[in-house]
Amino acid sequence: MSLYVVATPIGNMEDITLRALRILKEVDYILSEDTRVSKKLLDRYEIKKPLISFHHHSSEKRYNEVLKLLEEDKNIALISDAGTPAISDPGGVLLDLVRKKLPEVLIEPIPGPSALTAALSVSGLKIDKFLFFGFLPHKKGRSKMINEVISSKYPVVLFESKHRILKLLEELSSRIEKDSKKVMVFRELSKMYYTFYNDSAKNLLEKLSEDQVSLKGEFTVIIY
Repeated sequence: MSLYVVATPIGNMEDITLRALRILKEVDYILSEDTRVSKKLLDRYEIKKPLISFHHHSSEKRYNEVLKLLEEDKNIALISDAGTPAISDPGGVLLDLVRKKLPEVLIEPIPGPSALTAALSVSGLKIDKFLFFGFLPHKKGRSKMINEVISSKYPVVLFESKHRILKLLEELSSRIEKDSKKVMVFRELSKMYYTFYNDSAKNLLEKLSEDQVSLKGEFTVIIY
């Protein structure tokens, strides 16, 4: 039995590998962050497999259900709403549990899209070293982490939601010494309304505050 960690498109549904499609067609079950989102992708490629909801708030019972299926020699694919599972995603907890409880299960990556690597690949920066912070905490520990981001000698990549992108830029602009660092903001990577910004945190804060349309979508940010 195998547990496949399958990367899915971060926006454009054509960004999925042939191998990922084959695996999704062959497995017995698919663990899905949001079954409604995943169904759109599966319908696009005429894949009809049982979907099991699996996300950040999944109960211990759901984890045990997955373990039981693997014990029954079922092959399972783990997917997220977009990108590579277990990267800023609860999938890592499941993988750790499977390794501890069922060491005989093969956990196999099916690589593909990731907002992290997509943004870095077009940044134009020298990326032999970087730090990845995922989503910053909303409250507790956020201020300390912002300071770590600003003090890093390497480029820092993080994800941010439309609800907090302005807050992030405000925090950065108030703490970054003038011209010491710049910020890249990638909005809606690979989607129809993909937008790229590169400026000081202060200038980006002003620009995005004035244009409410620019606040829609999902954001990948590089501070360098």
